[in-house]
Amino acid sequence: MIKNIIFDFGGVLVDWNPHHLYDTYFGDKDSADWFLSNICTMDWNMQMDAGKPFEQGVAEKIAQYPQWEKEIRLYWERWIDMMGDTIPGMYDWILQLKQQGYAIYGLTNWSTETFIQVKDKYSIFQLMDGIVMSGEERVTKPDAKIYHILLNRYQLAPEECVFFDDNVNNVIAAQNIGIHAVQFQSTEQAKRELSKVTLS
Repeated sequence: MIKNIIFDFGGVLVDWNPHHLYDTYFGDKDSADWFLSNICTMDWNMQMDAGKPFEQGVAEKIAQYPQWEKEIRLYWERWIDMMGDTIPGMYDWILQLKQQGYAIYGLTNWSTETFIQVKDKYSIFQLMDGIVMSGEERVTKPDAKIYHILLNRYQLAPEECVFFDDNVNNVIAAQNIGIHAVQFQSTEQAKRELSKVTLS
């Protein structure tokens, strides 16, 4: 029996995307694509998600690419400009799930330094019954350790949980420890997938 629904944050509950900042800064998507694929990459961002201070990460990156100092500094100084809106339909759906008796948890790769900027801005985060954040735990998905931290902290049985994440590697990692996990595409798709799990 499913009792708990677990959500990733970026790309599932809220729209976080560095292109929101850099497409505007560079004036075209191709230049932003190159910069984000070669300079301020997702692998680099993951270091901050795992607990490295942004000041340190930025300094290290500038040392590698001094010619891009201004653009690298923007990643931290204007990080909030990477945020979009709440994913359509998600707030109301989570309210419905809570009214139906499900417990709602967050499992996110996110820096504590940046989450503090948004946790009160987006009311959807207030709907969580518990949150496990990589920046606090210093371990990121898809490492199995962070899933076990969530399960142990809130005394959840994996077979009683459904997890939604937009990253397929994180979904597979959850499945490997017995959690019902689905790659998130949209609110309506997630609703359909949850119905399949709860009816099976």
